[in-house]
This record gives sequence, C-alpha cells and structure tokens, in this order.
Amino acid sequence: MSETDRTERTPPVDIRRLSLTDFRNYAALSLDLAPGAVVLTGENGAGKTNLLEAVSLFSPGRGLRRAPYADMARESAAGSGFAIHARLEGPFGECEIGTGTLAFGQEEADGAGRRVRINGAPAKSAEEMLQWLRVVWLTPSMDGLFTGPAGDRRRFLDRLVLAIDPTHGKRTLDYERAMRGRNRLLAEGKMDESWLGAIELQMAETGVAIAAARGELLRLATAMIERLPDDSAFPKADLAIAGTLEEQIGQRPAVEIEEWLRGEFAAGRMRDRAAGRTLDGPQRADFLVRHRPKDMPAALCSTGEQKALLVGIVLAHARLTGEMAGMTPILLLDEIAAHFDQHRRAALFDILEELGCQVFMTGTEPALFTALKGKAQFLTVASGTVTETA
Repeated sequence: MSETDRTERTPPVDIRRLSLTDFRNYAALSLDLAPGAVVLTGENGAGKTNLLEAVSLFSPGRGLRRAPYADMARESAAGSGFAIHARLEGPFGECEIGTGTLAFGQEEADGAGRRVRINGAPAKSAEEMLQWLRVVWLTPSMDGLFTGPAGDRRRFLDRLVLAIDPTHGKRTLDYERAMRGRNRLLAEGKMDESWLGAIELQMAETGVAIAAARGELLRLATAMIERLPDDSAFPKADLAIAGTLEEQIGQRPAVEIEEWLRGEFAAGRMRDRAAGRTLDGPQRADFLVRHRPKDMPAALCSTGEQKALLVGIVLAHARLTGEMAGMTPILLLDEIAAHFDQHRRAALFDILEELGCQVFMTGTEPALFTALKGKAQFLTVASGTVTETA
C-alpha cells in the first residue's frame, strides 16, 4: 500500500523509531520501523513478545502482560530500571515519547513507578499519551477470554473503552481506589456514617459513569459491526454487558441511578464486610459475546471460532477508534497467524491493509506471512537482537 493510499483513510499513527534500554532481554536496541505491517519472527523465547510489550507501554497501565514494572527491567540491570523511547509520525506531525521506571525498591503503587516524557517534557499522567496514539493488542493468553473469569472480560472491555474515551482510565482508577478504602474501613469495623457515606457517594457517581461509558462503547461497536459485510472470514458478534447496574443505564436519569447505587452500598455494608469485598457496582459486570451466524454464546464455540470472533471485535474496534479519535490505533497481534488457516490469514492481512494502521505481528515462521511479501517489514528476532529478515 502506498503512502498516498493510506492518507485517503483515517490518518494512521506510526512508530518510526523504537529504542529500548535494559528492557526484558534487550540491553540496548534501536529499530527503524516502516508504516503498515511489521512482522517479527523467531524462535519461542527470542524476545518477540517483549517488543510488543514495550510498544504496549505507550498506553496507560502495565502493558499487555500486566506485569510489575520491576519485572520488565533486564535481570542484570542491577536496579537501574528500564527505558523505552519512540518517535511517532501521525496527523499531528512528529512526536517523541519516552517512558521508564525509577530505581528498584521505590514504591510503585498506582503506577508511581513509571514516568512519561512527551517531546522532552514530563507528562502529568500516562493518560497524556492517548493524545498522540492508541494501542490495542491481542495475545495468546486472551484465547480463553470467553471461557475464563469475568474480570478478564471486563479488563478487555475497559481497554476498548479507553481507546475511544481517554478519561475512562482515570474513572476506573478512582473507583477502585475508593472501593479499596471502603473495604478497608469495613474490615476494620470503622462504621463512621459520614466517612463511609462520602466514599459511597464518590463510588456511586464514578461507578455510574463507568457503566455508561461501557454501554456507549458497546452501542458504537455494535453500529460499526452492522456496517461490516456478512461474508467476512471473521463472524459478526452480538455484544452485551450483564449487571444489575448496567441494566439501568439509559432507563433512568443518571442522577437517579447514582442515588440508587449509593443506597445499595449503604444497605450492603454488613454483607460486604462479611464477604470481604464490595458486592455491588461496575466491578461485578460481565461482557457477553454471541456468535451471530450460529446464534451461540462465544463460550460454547470452538477454539478457532472464538479466536475469529475476538479478532473480528478488535478489527471493528480499530475502525471505530479511527473514526472517533481521528487516528487509527496501533495493533499488536501476538502469534496471530498460528491457529488460522491460509484463507483466514489472507483475509486478516487484507483487512489490516485496508485499515492502513501500523500493526506488529509475531510468529515462529516467516512462511505464515507469505501473503505479506512486499507489503510488510520483516524482522528476525534472536536472543535480544533484531535484524532485517533475509
């Protein structure tokens, strides 16, 4: 795809240079990257996923592995932490973003162990990176998303929300912080009405906002899915979210739902104290997906069908993000081709080319990506080194 073709679509954001220092198995690495597809191949354990994880850190949170920051630093770095730097090109022109950790041993609570600099200036929070790029990923650990714990599906949904609503991350952090404070007070038997009431009011207001943002994402994603062809290699999905709070969103004014939820928190104090956790609120919701052509819950579909559904959701979301944010997201697809037949791989590559986004894909064999010959940058990863594939 030519640069001219790409500019006719939603403007892409590309990482044109990526540098790592003491990150995972990379002592020092500097890569010049091309727009569009970047294919990373190599043996298992060579460091392919580590590169994707580095890119995922140009987004709020702990990246695609959700690992502690101390675990991301190279083992022999002797407590100096790690650094990642990227030069971006996008609709805004050029931008330089760097992120990394403080020295080991310093507390990392609430993300305090990572710092972000944008164009040389310290960022107030990691959310500022969302002004410059959006990053979405799929990893093999997500293959069991539809059959695993509801918490995994909520995190996946919240990442999708964050890509189109940059304030969503702060909302969820504020809610979790307040909920931990309430749980601690209940566990310690500190039943101070004014103190608990203030916390529960904050939780109610923030919790309703979280549920509303999730609901809006599902509405927009469903509308995008409806616009896609029915004969795609990636089946259409019906999306829903289940929860007592979520059922009320859109049915009553937000202020009424907030007052109802505040009352539920107050009435459930003794129950929550006995349970050791808060049993009402958006942290109890579940993200539900159905295979539309089969009219079957995703959890009952075959492994291959579940993978295809998940990829279809991510591709639809990438289109949505492009329209809502004015920039296509960067996609990280770890071991994406391993479980797809040749037809589905070709269909995936065609859709990615049509989207025009920068996408990083990993695999053990270059042959899995033969259809991208001449259309992608091929890199070979081996023991902390990355070279152009012969």
